[in-house]
Amino acid sequence: MLRRGMGALSCGMAEPYEELGSSYVTIDGIEGKVARVELPDGTTEDWRLASLPRGVKEGDVIRIDVQGGDVDTQIDHEETDRRHALGQRQLDSLNTAAPDGDIDL
Repeated sequence: MLRRGMGALSCGMAEPYEELGSSYVTIDGIEGKVARVELPDGTTEDWRLASLPRGVKEGDVIRIDVQGGDVDTQIDHEETDRRHALGQRQLDSLNTAAPDGDIDL
């Protein structure tokens, strides 16, 4: 889980990091030089796009490793693909249950 210190990633301030191991965030949207990031608890924060891995795009899952005060971020393509496939299966399931033809309101 992300705790104290992750805000430093977003605002560029030098702040001490705790030993956290790995955590994952999802890029919810990108507007200009800012990325809206969904944290593990479901809340969102705005982070500087420059603080994220080069080439990041909406929907990407970012793995964040914090060890010994160092922060490493990388796009986790496997987890991104897994989550996209899960979302598509859920959408397909909803569409299968939808009625055929016109809907009267």
